[in-house]
Amino acid sequence: MNILKGIVLILIGLGSGLFAAGAVVAFIAIIGVVPRLAQKTDTKEYIKLYEEAIIAGGIIGGCDPYFDFYMPLNGLAVIFLSLCIGIFYGSLAVSLAEVLNIIPILTRRVRLQQGMRWFVCAIALGKLTGSLLYYFVPGFYYM
Repeated sequence: MNILKGIVLILIGLGSGLFAAGAVVAFIAIIGVVPRLAQKTDTKEYIKLYEEAIIAGGIIGGCDPYFDFYMPLNGLAVIFLSLCIGIFYGSLAVSLAEVLNIIPILTRRVRLQQGMRWFVCAIALGKLTGSLLYYFVPGFYYM
């Protein structure tokens, strides 16, 4: 009976993970975030690499809670990795916001006339800080 319960739980977990990952990839593909990001950064020749990085990140991020692994990194490697994560999340969030026209709506609603550059930098720095805390502070993720 326990084996059957385990198999059912594995199938439910696999199905829900595939469903969630498919929905995220479909969402990113439908709204055209990747081509817009490549167009804004003038790196259209790397569009396939962007897509593969998003898929790999989704797979690794989806498997992360289930596998307990440790990467022995020194401080400089952690800072570099955190910077890369922050840049990725920041640029993805900004391109997503631009595609959905959130920035013009937000600036009208909060009457933000100047300082949009600082607003975008604050989002990216917040993501960078979060990833630094995640890697430097043991157990921060579980607080």
